[in-house]
Amino acid sequence: MNYKNREQYKHLMRVLAVAAIVLLECTVFSVFWDRYYASHLWLEPFWDKGNQIIVVIYGIFLLVFMYIYGGMKIGYMKGSSIIYSQMMTAFCANALMYLQIILLWRHLPYILPMVGMTLVDFALAGIVSWLFEKTFARLFPPREVLLIYGEYPMESLELKMNQRPDKYIVAHKVSVEVGEKELCRQIDTYGQEGVILGDLHSELRNRLLKYCYAKEIRVYLTPKLSDIMVRKAEALHIFDTPLLLARNSGLSFDQRFCKRLLDLLVSTILLVITSPIMLIAALCIKLYDHGPVFFKQKRLTIGGKEFYVYKFRSMIVDAEKDGVARLATKNDSRITPVGKVIRATRIDELPQLLNIFKGDMSVVGPRPERPEIAKEYEESIPEFAYRLKVKAGLTGYAQIYGKYNTTAYDKLKLDLMYIESYSILEDLKLILATFKIVFTKESTEGLEEGQTISLNAKEEEKKDV
Repeated sequence: MNYKNREQYKHLMRVLAVAAIVLLECTVFSVFWDRYYASHLWLEPFWDKGNQIIVVIYGIFLLVFMYIYGGMKIGYMKGSSIIYSQMMTAFCANALMYLQIILLWRHLPYILPMVGMTLVDFALAGIVSWLFEKTFARLFPPREVLLIYGEYPMESLELKMNQRPDKYIVAHKVSVEVGEKELCRQIDTYGQEGVILGDLHSELRNRLLKYCYAKEIRVYLTPKLSDIMVRKAEALHIFDTPLLLARNSGLSFDQRFCKRLLDLLVSTILLVITSPIMLIAALCIKLYDHGPVFFKQKRLTIGGKEFYVYKFRSMIVDAEKDGVARLATKNDSRITPVGKVIRATRIDELPQLLNIFKGDMSVVGPRPERPEIAKEYEESIPEFAYRLKVKAGLTGYAQIYGKYNTTAYDKLKLDLMYIESYSILEDLKLILATFKIVFTKESTEGLEEGQTISLNAKEEEKKDV
């Protein structure tokens, strides 16, 4: 059976895997619910149908958190990421269910059975996810793809794809200099399982895309900024000629109003919950070198407006006494021992909740950049200012799906994807997804020595032609 014939069963396999995990965890919950909780309700125990409804509600919680944390992407994400996502799903679903049980009990419910159930869920999720990952690897081997590149070789993209040998094998590479006719022959020879269109000019890229479409060949391509701008364009059917409407105006009044209400609600709740953590962090910083606990720094938000962002100080006092703005590098000597901990756990970001409450920032939005660094980026990527169509945010697409050392051009693409696909539900999903990356080391990595985030920005700008 060839790859295309097997591909049609991948979605079915993924559904079966998710169903198996949900069914097993619901069974475990049913046992713990019946044994430790059902008989202690504040009125009377539920009838059988009432107990069944509780189990169904728990199953819905599992599916919601699986969707948020990517637990459904079995066979797509790395095995370790899937297991981590499943554990986050079980923890959040169980915590939410425990809060619900509190409302139903005569007194404070026992927490130890819920802790035990969570540990059992962790073990089941890990074992089942691992088994399905092995099954996917056997049934769906990595795709052998053809990489077509233009003026600039795609070493960075190829390196990233080589880090997922379970998904992709770059079997052959070819430059556009060989000519379009030869490219089509190469696609027929090496690209039957997939073609990667790299830094190609729009005209040639579109012709190759149509060629692959006609032959039902899967295509992977790096999006241009214009692709992202029309990604969520509204389809108009006023005439018999199709029209796409890209409003390009940021968020509407009602979207801004709802977003502000969400910001006030979330920042207030988090300020109350995290106040003990913030107090401990402040004491540790003060006791280490007796320097200031906080530092403020000028940043940019919506419309290029400047404001002062608040953070816990993670570097030595006067880390930039020469007045030169510079980003942190890996193993930066300016970062204090306390700073390493609070940066790794994102505790240094918590004072920004005050910025959100004040209205300078939003919970979700592009990362607030320093005016000097933003100006440097805009010299090579003028479109970098497009990020300022919405308020800067504590979390967002670039913070969740990118890394600290992701290039400025890729961060711009991620931020534009967020702006063009904005919804209040997407904000809620991103807020919850943020908890998953707090302990992900890669997302807080600094730059390599001598690297800048705008590395190859001029080349990236040319690729967008």
